[in-house]
Amino acid sequence: MTSALVTGTSRGIGRATALLLAERGVELGLVGRHSEALRDTAARARAVGSPRVLELQADLGVVGDLERVARAFIDEFGGPDAVIHNAGIAARASIEETLPSVWDEQLRVNLSAPFLLTRALLPAMRQRGKGHIVFVGSISSTLGTARLASYCASKWGVLGLMKSLAAELSGSGLMTCAVLPGSVDTDMLKGSGFPARMNVDAVARTLTHYALDADLAHNGASIEMFGT
Repeated sequence: MTSALVTGTSRGIGRATALLLAERGVELGLVGRHSEALRDTAARARAVGSPRVLELQADLGVVGDLERVARAFIDEFGGPDAVIHNAGIAARASIEETLPSVWDEQLRVNLSAPFLLTRALLPAMRQRGKGHIVFVGSISSTLGTARLASYCASKWGVLGLMKSLAAELSGSGLMTCAVLPGSVDTDMLKGSGFPARMNVDAVARTLTHYALDADLAHNGASIEMFGT
């Protein structure tokens, strides 16, 4: 049975991706804060076809929560076939206005959490000799935007993390890649001044492909999605 761990599944891209994976019969570990929205995603995933769904409640900014999530997933399913690092936050402020605490939170959630979860899950994945690790970056992984320095820095970091991981996974039977969406019709886009150029389903279909179906030759790839 195929299993996947997905972060940020309470809404938006994470929820849409979880439901597509569930339709494929994938066993799921859904990571998010304790909320009715997370429970709703889990219920929907069961309804559309996932044989087992584990709700993994966590604050992605807390190291202990991440370690607990990894242990719980491995205890339930073994090493995952797919990991999708989707959760993210964005704070908009000029560099002068950005508080150090806000900067630190952006990097903890958007960059450190994917690193720590990958670090905790990787030994079990290596033992199985297969698996796909997909990072959700952003077009902001490749450019800078006014009033978004902390977010852009974290997403550039995600791309660097993925590229380094790809070098370490060469020849292992595992692969990693990053999907870099542009402006998506989600709550995060509100207040940005940018129009949505794609919906969550378009991103979810791309993530599902790279999590389940993409050839190992895509190891290290960054897939940009500019929208229409």
